[in-house]
Amino acid sequence: MLGTVSAAHAADMPDLPILRGSFTDGLTRSAVNWQGSYIGAQAGYGSSDENFNGSTSNMMAALLADTLIESSMGVSQWNLGLGKASQRTTGYGAFVGYNAQWDDVVMGIEVSWLHGKFGGMTSASERRVSATALADGNFHDVTATSTSSISISDIGTFRGRAAYAWGCFLPYMFGGLALGNADIIRTVNVQDRVSPTQFGIYTPLAPLSSTDAQHSHLIYGYTAGVGVDVNLVGGLFMRAEYEYIRFAAQVDTSINTVRAGLGYKF
Repeated sequence: MLGTVSAAHAADMPDLPILRGSFTDGLTRSAVNWQGSYIGAQAGYGSSDENFNGSTSNMMAALLADTLIESSMGVSQWNLGLGKASQRTTGYGAFVGYNAQWDDVVMGIEVSWLHGKFGGMTSASERRVSATALADGNFHDVTATSTSSISISDIGTFRGRAAYAWGCFLPYMFGGLALGNADIIRTVNVQDRVSPTQFGIYTPLAPLSSTDAQHSHLIYGYTAGVGVDVNLVGGLFMRAEYEYIRFAAQVDTSINTVRAGLGYKF
């Protein structure tokens, strides 16, 4: 009789989810559907780091080609030390993309745009007096000046994304192509003064100068970074992200930004 009662009680027990395995499935599978198209707005803060070394050397050599001071004093080979510069700024923009989801794995493509004022400028000058009279019989007092600047107003990146859905969170990493709209201005100037004696009065000659200004110039490079999307309600999500961009141009430029965004998945 006791065995009959025990069997009947076991038969009447509710079919708990933990006995079916659905509880563990709920821990490993995302309840959020990330698949589909999405769009959003973003704002960011970052730094741009420029390496100006060598950015004007070819201009100086072209300016002084076939001149006496170039052949005798090698002005274009002087180390003007343009060096590096850094600038911090804010920006704003938008993003649009598409996700494909397989269980917890999410892959996607995305286009991101950021508008700001990234870049910097630097200048350097060096002066030398010839130790002996040159071929024209004069001593030369030469001052060479070089200036270089870059300003990047718009940045667009085309990314491939790989993500893993974990509850309402979607951590991801990305990489791809970067394009920028830049103004690049480089200027070189040489002032030569001559005197028949080393310690005499030097008379200035006509200055030599050259400017290369490229406005709305397209520059390109690559991008990489990490981030996380967080589902809020329905298709609404927020985003936090770090992005690194490297541009290859006359001025070598690296940009690091942190961003926050708000988007909607359709």
